[in-house]
Amino acid sequence: MQQTSTVMSPPVHLGLPLEAPKPAEGCGVCAVLVRQRDRAREEFDHSAVTDADVELRNHPHGERG
Repeated sequence: MQQTSTVMSPPVHLGLPLEAPKPAEGCGVCAVLVRQRDRAREEFDHSAVTDADVELRNHPHGERG
């Protein structure tokens, strides 16, 4: 007979959400991603907002604010 454990797992600790990334000045790709993110925010599509933020963070521009 198999014994079932009734012990709870430890709590999950989440950090604070990251700030929204800022687009690189003069970059058309960044500008489009910001528009997509803003539209998604207006439509309460949090998944699309996150997707746009990830794309902005990963878009290659080196250091930016």
